[in-house]
Amino acid sequence: MDRSPSLEQLRALIAIAETGSFSAAARRLDRAQSVVSYTIANLEALLGVALFERGRRKPELTEAGRAILGDARRLDLLMGQLGAKAAGLQRGLEGEVSLAVDVMFPSQRLVAALQAFSGAFPTVALNLTMEALGGVLKLVLDGDCAFGISGPNQNWPHVIEAQSIGTVELVLVAAPSHPLARTDRPVRISEAREHTQLVLTDRSRLTEGQTYGVYGARTWKLGDLAAKHRLLLAGLGWGSMPRHLVDADLETGRLVPVALADRRAVNYNVSLIQRTDRATGPASRWLIGYLCDSTPPDDPLPDAS
Repeated sequence: MDRSPSLEQLRALIAIAETGSFSAAARRLDRAQSVVSYTIANLEALLGVALFERGRRKPELTEAGRAILGDARRLDLLMGQLGAKAAGLQRGLEGEVSLAVDVMFPSQRLVAALQAFSGAFPTVALNLTMEALGGVLKLVLDGDCAFGISGPNQNWPHVIEAQSIGTVELVLVAAPSHPLARTDRPVRISEAREHTQLVLTDRSRLTEGQTYGVYGARTWKLGDLAAKHRLLLAGLGWGSMPRHLVDADLETGRLVPVALADRRAVNYNVSLIQRTDRATGPASRWLIGYLCDSTPPDDPLPDAS
């Protein structure tokens, strides 16, 4: 072999393996599907082996493809970490920190972190974006945010480092006037399906095809948790909400719990995520440490102000 595979070729291989299709890989890489197909064809010609089984509905790796995928991931991570380390050595205190946060994350915990950050780094601008489900992961993957607090994911991309930082309890609720709230026994799934379920949805395609506790045959998909809350209070549907956002409603009776036959509540796992190939400056590292530990580091940088 006269030349080595390029990182672009290896990343196309990784993207197809992780997303399960050439079209999804093209969306992740922001390339046309024809470009991704051409890139893989060139990689196969360069290596002299077939990487995917032909004639299958979904691309499946050959034995050679699986072996090369492992090496491709290691090389991609190594190159990314090398670039991040070099960038980190060149940088001092950031002028700006960007953070994406899942809408389910407790606001009290987030506010405490933001206030502590403002006190420790008054000269560093903090850009905050709130998103649902895969929206946080997309912002971090695309490099629009340096790190994020994300909800659960079934398969983190290999360039993402994820660290669990807790869970959020979700409770199923409805207005007291709703039919599902007027029973003193667990609601059968067949009954629940007869009523409109309010479902938080996602503006990204990263969670396409994944569902999180969706039972209803009729669903209203909402991208705004506050809008979902208002519709629940109005009795226009039933659905899950973070307990910390509806505790007051449950205490006053504006909402009541809905006990399904197969579950009463669910834990929504949250993780702090960042790309392994992106440099993090001192302020970012401080905030990451605070969010992961829920307590500020002992020694803010002397030049933080």
